[in-house]
Amino acid sequence: MKFTKNKADTAPLRDPVYIASAGAAADTSEEAVNATVGTLRDEDGNLVALKTVFDSYDEISRTAKASYASAIKGNPAYRKAVYEWVTPEEKPDLAHAVIASCGGTAAVYAAVTSLLDEGEILIIPETAWTTYRLIAETNNLRTLTYKMFDGERFTLRYIREALYSVMERQKKAVLVVNDPCHNPTGYSMSYEEWEELVSLLNEVSAQGPAALIDDIAYADYSFDTAHVHDYMRAWNGISDNVLMAAAFSCSKTLTSYGMRCGAAVLFAKNSEDLQDLENLMEKKARSIWSSAPNGVMDNFVRVTGEYRSAYLAEKQTYIDLLHRRSSLFLQEAKEAGLHLYPYREGFFITLREEDADRCRRIHEALMKKHIYTVLVSGGIRIGICSVPLEKIRGLAAKIKEAEDQIL
Repeated sequence: MKFTKNKADTAPLRDPVYIASAGAAADTSEEAVNATVGTLRDEDGNLVALKTVFDSYDEISRTAKASYASAIKGNPAYRKAVYEWVTPEEKPDLAHAVIASCGGTAAVYAAVTSLLDEGEILIIPETAWTTYRLIAETNNLRTLTYKMFDGERFTLRYIREALYSVMERQKKAVLVVNDPCHNPTGYSMSYEEWEELVSLLNEVSAQGPAALIDDIAYADYSFDTAHVHDYMRAWNGISDNVLMAAAFSCSKTLTSYGMRCGAAVLFAKNSEDLQDLENLMEKKARSIWSSAPNGVMDNFVRVTGEYRSAYLAEKQTYIDLLHRRSSLFLQEAKEAGLHLYPYREGFFITLREEDADRCRRIHEALMKKHIYTVLVSGGIRIGICSVPLEKIRGLAAKIKEAEDQIL
């Protein structure tokens, strides 16, 4: 007897990160390298839980932590704080709305499923976080992927092709990008590249509404946090037919991965154009997660307000650590002759291998060397966020040895 809805993929979930992480956890050898984890770890391998963040959280009363949020779309102080946090000092000259969510994933989910009808197409990066595709599949949406790079350079060529292809078919286009600190390549677009993308969205929106969802989960670990959101000034150039949404996550910002809090920040030329989407996403919030956690929202307001200076100083020590780890790996990767996607900043660096079978075999060869990574479309992700410097030293050469074994 089949009890599920008819249009559903009921095969067991095989999440590549959790599968790879389980393999790493089972390997107790001294030489084991666990580069599967997408959370920040210190040099002793411990999960980083920022002291400033959790000292502040401990000061919040039990009743405040246990309470429902004051509004389904998020506490007003939290929504205001998120908007201030994720936008540059010179604010976009656009109407905006903020919907609190249970994590960044929920923000992406709510935006995607509010913008597209069943059977329509979502445009996502070819090399990307696999959950974008899962969100589409579980809501009976189709996906079309785009390549981000032409050789060693970022390109809008494939995004252009995807936008026009989808617009021709459904007279609407929804595009997902993950910038800055793209997962898994670590690429961040320049201001000029963002200007070109906005121009492209305006161009294609002459045929129908165009929406861009920018997953900014890793933005707070940019190597230039003072200017990380400056690219949003380019969003001022959007036409009336373009909507922008930023999916924000407290998981990385507050090192509070399991506390599930985030927000979708919506932008458009006119507030009237946002109202229907805001209403729909509020209903979606109520029907799926009810409301975001009150205590975590309160803590975000406290940490980015009264504890801001101490928080930024503490977080910067780990940004500096990420910089040291990435610099060491990139230097040794260059010496070893590894072919990587262009990396700028962030938690991950990815080995480039577009032959899927060879990529799988290299991944397996690495595990035989006690090196655990994550297989992604077009490559192998290395989570430098979780690997101490002593294990990064020499890692590129070991990866090259495994790669050279595979013809």
